[in-house]
Amino acid sequence: MKKNSKILLIGGSGNLGSSIIKSELFENLYSPDKKNLNLISRKSIRKVLNYHKFDLVINCAAMARILDCEKNTTKAININIGGTLNLVKEILRQETNYKRKIKLIHISSDGVYPSQKGNYSEKGPLGPYNIYGWTKLASEFVVKLVDKHVIVRTRFFDKEKIKFRKSANDIFTSSVEVNDLVKAIKMISLKNFTGVINIGSKRHSDYVAYKRFKNNLKPCKRVDIAKNLNVNLAKDSSMNLGLFNKVKKNL
Repeated sequence: MKKNSKILLIGGSGNLGSSIIKSELFENLYSPDKKNLNLISRKSIRKVLNYHKFDLVINCAAMARILDCEKNTTKAININIGGTLNLVKEILRQETNYKRKIKLIHISSDGVYPSQKGNYSEKGPLGPYNIYGWTKLASEFVVKLVDKHVIVRTRFFDKEKIKFRKSANDIFTSSVEVNDLVKAIKMISLKNFTGVINIGSKRHSDYVAYKRFKNNLKPCKRVDIAKNLNVNLAKDSSMNLGLFNKVKKNL
């Protein structure tokens, strides 16, 4: 991405999107609200893309709550898959009409992996364990239609929003604090990288990850959380970060 590139951020009201805005790491960043750009409406996407002529699009928009996706499968499909397809179609339309390439950074999830054994690499086995994961995996195939695409598989949390009193010490992930993820997205936006990349931190339990930021957090077990939520939960969705570390070194 060149200096002074124009950047479109979609999903700026969410946890990651709002953190990207607050970071002030991205110059020439435009983040319209849902009233002005709704992924369900190709017309609204086209209007924004036509007016601003962006070089980079960062798509953080998604229906991300696992329970909501399980209860409203059709809505999850329409937003996470259909909305992504609308965005991709309009990006391709821009590229055809104006003979210019647009880079698309799409935020996916570690939920595309089976999440049983951990240490999943980008070329490893895929097998989502819930509706949300399936919709994110499907959206990845759509994003790959854009030549200059980056698919970020990740899991993140906001240290300021750890509201629960207990966390599982037997659920393992590579979850990363949201501000560190923002820095990583900034880094990857400057690279000449195309493809799928895992972004996260070293393997840890949820309890260990959150305990650093909430001293009174109590440990519990995965089964305790699962029975209360009545949904499938990951056992070990930790990711192999070899590619991410390699890309970071190639400054």
